Amino acid sequence: MVGFFNKKIMSDILSIKEIEHFIHSGFVRLDNSFSKEIADAALEILWNDLPCDRSNPSTWTEPVIRLGMYTNEPFVNSVNTPKLHNAFNQLVGKDKWIPCRSVGTFPVRFPSAKQPNDTGKHVDTSFPGKDPNNYFEWRANVKSRGRALLMLILYSDVSENDAPTVIYESSHIDVASLLSKEGDPGLSFMELASKLDELPKRGEIFATGKAGTVYLCHPFLVHSAQSHRGSTPKFMAQPPLLLRGELSISDSDVGYSPVERAIRLGIG
Repeated sequence: MVGFFNKKIMSDILSIKEIEHFIHSGFVRLDNSFSKEIADAALEILWNDLPCDRSNPSTWTEPVIRLGMYTNEPFVNSVNTPKLHNAFNQLVGKDKWIPCRSVGTFPVRFPSAKQPNDTGKHVDTSFPGKDPNNYFEWRANVKSRGRALLMLILYSDVSENDAPTVIYESSHIDVASLLSKEGDPGLSFMELASKLDELPKRGEIFATGKAGTVYLCHPFLVHSAQSHRGSTPKFMAQPPLLLRGELSISDSDVGYSPVERAIRLGIG
């Protein structure tokens, strides 16, 4: 594996242990990926777009409000730090991904007595179906067409009470196995979601951390939202890192990236 990577980049960001964790568990957590100043500037913009008062919790009447997309400087800067770019190179491969020029969508989660209606297990899909405007018809296939990574980007501090995203550890391997039977068309968002309960039970990890924390996740990782039991709204974006070309999951002459190696585990 070491021969696949630039050794200097490896020593700068992710250790071999962290890369192996990504391959087998499906994610790696990067603290301090961007500064508190960038996070605060992004929050100012987001609060300005919300139909509620930042200083008056009585106006927080919905469990979740979705915002996006955002191309403002704080958002673009937050996902284009040297730390993140180096990690992208390690996990996906140098020159194999496209820098993010927008961030969204934001499912802003509030403390609320109402139950959110979007807490089901799911895998984010990556290319359009028959109706590009219907996200439930978007699809994923075993080569993860179009998507290199799922990113969970924290713009506010998130504790276990603040509706952290639930990550199902190692579930990406099960999904790779599932998609390997579906060929290039793959499965739609809803078709894939309907099959997730049939997969092996996996451990649950909460995506907590300080503002500026980023979870870099395998694109097949199963995850879900949950209710907010804390007191401070949660601001998190979950944009894709897009692929420049296509993943190689067989017959490679140059080795495989960690994203590709994880898929190969699933397809045996």
